[in-house]
Amino acid sequence: MRGLLTLLLPLALWQAVSALGLLPPFVLPSPLRVAEVLVAERALLAGHFLVTFGEVTAGLAIGVTLGAATAIVMCLSPPALRLLGPLLVTSQALPVFVLAPILTIWLGYGPAPKIAMTVLLVFFPVASGLLDGLRGTPAEVLDLARIARAGRLRELHWLRLPHALPHLGAGLRIAVTYAPTGAVIGEWVGASKGLGYLMLMANARMRVELMFAALVLIVLMTLLLNRGTHHLLRRWSM
Repeated sequence: MRGLLTLLLPLALWQAVSALGLLPPFVLPSPLRVAEVLVAERALLAGHFLVTFGEVTAGLAIGVTLGAATAIVMCLSPPALRLLGPLLVTSQALPVFVLAPILTIWLGYGPAPKIAMTVLLVFFPVASGLLDGLRGTPAEVLDLARIARAGRLRELHWLRLPHALPHLGAGLRIAVTYAPTGAVIGEWVGASKGLGYLMLMANARMRVELMFAALVLIVLMTLLLNRGTHHLLRRWSM
């Protein structure tokens, strides 16, 4: 019920602004008009939605895998930590969004640059969160493992990873929120399909209601990924 009210209140405010004529329809179409476009253009919107959703899920899978693998390598290898640690932190000083035009030049106008943008946004929160969890394992627990003469891999599997799971869960929740942003920005820079591309085309043709319909689908995609991740993490007790 709280979630439903949270959704209905902004919609009611949006409808009130439109009904009172505070903003013209070509600036802010009413929610009812956007809903009509969602139904009337469902085939067009569904096709672009599937393209963007495929880019996002592929970027998530690659970014989470690379981020987790990097964190584990940095935890097991002090030289890797000394080498990659500063690079991991310094990489966040460069806004990822400015790389979108470069990635488009390098990788073309297909799905590759959009997936790469998503990977860049997903990689850091997963790698940083998991690494903090792995390195934050209580010292007394690690001392017991050393007394039992457990190797580094056994220590990682039985002690460090279980302790790091909540940190990984926090990183995943951030990653799934950022992931659609990376794909859409990549589509804005250069694409022939996808929800970001559809928004640009709708804006160029002054079809503001279609642009809002694409925006609604992007929000729904983010919420879908967020809730799916939440339920998955609850099952894993992260």
